[in-house]
Amino acid sequence: MASTATFGTALLVTGAESLLAERAVTAFIEAALAERPDALVTRLSAAQLDAGGLAEAAGGSLFADASVVVVDDLSNVPADAADPVLAVASHPGPDLALVLVHPGGVKGKALLDKVRAIRPAIFDCPPVKSWDLPQFAAAEARRAGGRLEPAAAGALVDAVGSDLRALAAAIRQLLDDTEDRVVKVADVRRYFGGRAEVTSFAVAEDALSGRTEGALGKLRWAVSTGVAPVLVTSALSSNLRSLGKYLQYRDARMRDADLARQLGIPPWKVKDVARQARDWTLPGVARAIQAVAKADAQIKGAASDPGFALEQVVLTVIGCRRN
Repeated sequence: MASTATFGTALLVTGAESLLAERAVTAFIEAALAERPDALVTRLSAAQLDAGGLAEAAGGSLFADASVVVVDDLSNVPADAADPVLAVASHPGPDLALVLVHPGGVKGKALLDKVRAIRPAIFDCPPVKSWDLPQFAAAEARRAGGRLEPAAAGALVDAVGSDLRALAAAIRQLLDDTEDRVVKVADVRRYFGGRAEVTSFAVAEDALSGRTEGALGKLRWAVSTGVAPVLVTSALSSNLRSLGKYLQYRDARMRDADLARQLGIPPWKVKDVARQARDWTLPGVARAIQAVAKADAQIKGAASDPGFALEQVVLTVIGCRRN
């Protein structure tokens, strides 16, 4: 963005990944201020937007002729403000740099489609696929002036999870605490090993592998340390869906990378799923998924003891193996 003019243009930032969206907005603002340092930067909430407020923000001020206007959460623009927003986006004028931010989804899609039709610059921020998380982690390390070894990237994703903000923060911490700013597997295990042992996905891994003692022990520890019960049912459901897909595709003679995309998992996890699949059938997976769905409803309000409901569903999932 810094290499092109920003004033007289509109940028549409769309997608559910808020970290990437914020970075796109920040880069646009920085480029605009580099172009015209005296510009006034204004952020507007779409829900409180009206035609007068937008016109005032876009028109500069007594102290600045140029304006940088960011309209957040375009999905909540009131109906009577939609046309003014579209008009400003269509013709920003030479003294306005405009950013419209839409979080993705169907809400406000009519306006979003109209904005797309005027062909602004677009920065898409879709959620990062699970198999791309290690690449994101490696790129984040490079962005911070360091390096993440490939195996360390996978270990970090396993330990921290899929939240990009948490991954970015963990990478910064690791790089700051390594002398050569090169993060190895040992560094990840030293800082996040304890956390990795009690993640919901570790519970699910043990359950699907039939390790009853390990699954229940990790589950109890996870719940006692504040892991939300819904994360456990989510992890069980996700792992079971991947397992079911593997059972459907395992005879297709696909490369691990292609198979990983079909399963929605990182390539290095394909061997783990293949190992688990030896003790599973598609009917067993279907019964386990039904049990997890029931437990999910229970912990969201129908059960007085979520911990007991989770223990029961873990035992049920283990019991669905070889059935």
